Amino acid sequence: MSENQYYVHESSYVDENVTIGDKTRIWYFCHVSKGASIGKNCNIGQNVYIGYDVKIGNNCKIQNNVSVYDGVELEDGVFCGPSCVFTNDLTPRAEYPKGLQGHLKTLLKHGATIGANATIVCGHTIGEYAMVAAGSVVTKDVPPYTLVAGVPAVKIGMVDEKGNIVSREGKK
Repeated sequence: MSENQYYVHESSYVDENVTIGDKTRIWYFCHVSKGASIGKNCNIGQNVYIGYDVKIGNNCKIQNNVSVYDGVELEDGVFCGPSCVFTNDLTPRAEYPKGLQGHLKTLLKHGATIGANATIVCGHTIGEYAMVAAGSVVTKDVPPYTLVAGVPAVKIGMVDEKGNIVSREGKK
């Protein structure tokens, strides 16, 4: 891959009207939907779905088996662990779909990390450099630099930009 290119594995499908930044890599069995925008130097793992009009910033890493549905936005430097889950409808019904207008927005701010198998319920913001522990379920906003864990996720400490735990709360 040269300086001004991106890589898409032959098993993946990229719809029309998609923007992909330089040095981004999209691996096996992915689908990038119409209107999506993926920044520079991103790594999109195996079996990732990127929904309609989703915006992904520069230097993001989305691990295997993640679906980033419409209404979700990732700023620069966001990490999505394997099989983490995003939702976009608080009260979905197969028989009564709301369509795009019924979807709530979810924003992951610069440097945020979502652990493996965590679920982010729609309509919330994950702050700058916040960290969501593996298996957690986020049901409210997460402030910057905050470490949350559990079901539902609660604050258990603070982290720095490199992900080091700088303080702990609750049980020791």
